[in-house]
Amino acid sequence: MRGFLASSIGVATAAALALPLALTTPALAVAPGGATVPVNPAGSTQSLPLVPLGPTADRTPGVPGMSATPRLPETRGLTAREVKTFSLVGVVWDDANTRLLGRVQVRTRSARTATWSDWQDVETHNGEHAADPEAAERGSGRVRGSTAPLWVGESDGVEVRVRAEPGTGSATAPLPSGMRLELVDPGTQSRTTSATTSGTTVTDGKNPDKASDREATGPRDDDRDDDKGDAELAPGMTMEMAESSSANLPLAALGADEITELNKADSTADAIAASDGSLGAAARPYIGPRPRIVTRKGWGADESLRESGFVYTSTVKAAFVHHTASGNNYACTDAPSVLRSLYRYHVLSEGWRDIGYNFAVDKCGTVYEGRAGGVAKPVLGAHTMGFNTNSMGVAVIGTFTSTAPPAAAVRAVAGLTAWKLGLFGVDPRAKTTLTSGGGNRYEKGTKVRMNVISGHRDGFATECPGRLLYNQLPPTRTTSAKLQGR
Repeated sequence: MRGFLASSIGVATAAALALPLALTTPALAVAPGGATVPVNPAGSTQSLPLVPLGPTADRTPGVPGMSATPRLPETRGLTAREVKTFSLVGVVWDDANTRLLGRVQVRTRSARTATWSDWQDVETHNGEHAADPEAAERGSGRVRGSTAPLWVGESDGVEVRVRAEPGTGSATAPLPSGMRLELVDPGTQSRTTSATTSGTTVTDGKNPDKASDREATGPRDDDRDDDKGDAELAPGMTMEMAESSSANLPLAALGADEITELNKADSTADAIAASDGSLGAAARPYIGPRPRIVTRKGWGADESLRESGFVYTSTVKAAFVHHTASGNNYACTDAPSVLRSLYRYHVLSEGWRDIGYNFAVDKCGTVYEGRAGGVAKPVLGAHTMGFNTNSMGVAVIGTFTSTAPPAAAVRAVAGLTAWKLGLFGVDPRAKTTLTSGGGNRYEKGTKVRMNVISGHRDGFATECPGRLLYNQLPPTRTTSAKLQGR
């Protein structure tokens, strides 16, 4: 996901590395019988300001008129410290339009083994995953610049360093202002019972991103919400959960943990019945088998975090394939936790209305519903700046720059696109034309001809979805078309 990756740098000063741990007390509660449990089972976010590490300049004293020694690159971060348990880490800053030209590294301490990891690089985003520049979501005033999130597993200690790297010429670009370390705990929500309150956000006494204080950033499409009706809420289900779940009617019952897979014939019949006659005759023979899809309720999304209502575009003409750049150090059973962490990071740390991707796929090939609004509908995402309109974003959980994507994940992308693109009469092997909403590769208003199944890098100057996943897109187009019966 790194748009422009700066050259390698030296390590931080030895003095910074040698500082002792700063201790904090994990937030625990006592359960019946004396057991300790987290007080925020729905998850939490710790937001810690980054501070200067070492000198940023060293002017040599001497005869007036003599030049000063070169300015040392600015370095900010946090020395090693104990923190409340978390599993995902990232860095954010105030201005989403400011690029981070530098290297971000973290090391973490395992909560289970008490051992520290080696230093790990965190990939920079620099705007590549976001709503389009003039979209209401981006103009909400809450959106921040950010790195990619990194999944590190259950950890209770962290150290971070961010060092600026040269910009143009010999000058060193300053680091963005307001840099903060975000430590996300995905919580322990079960797949069948979602918490009715959101987790807390720790921001040194401030919580500017409290979900209840937000306003929807886009219009609600009431025509598409009619299928919710006046369905009675199931026990433990909130209105937000019902709103999200009802968007998938009649594909699945209200409150379902998953949408079941269907063969090609049943998928076609189901789509025709659900479309109320709006499904074009040309599309009907080419709807691929519907894959099994784990719903937001199934992976434990806390629906009180996102903005209320949904925002739709008119159709789905293209599918952009991404990798999350969150690393490959997760088991498939961890995927729901990874998704809950990404969701919290996108909404509370980066300031988006919901998770950015329309779908996610784990390394075992399981497909997950992403942004709320209905898996069969043209939900506006925030995945490919400039090309979110009339497209869908599919993120494979992991990093595939130097690691090959699992075959199961690639097959799942082919299956998902065969079904979803088929609903809109689109051939996965074809080309399509999209109009840019603005970005670093195409100016706003530029009409761009691209593959129906494209990589993120086709719409934005970035390494996403990683070289080795990007190389799998040609056979994915072929497989997807075959599944449609083309």
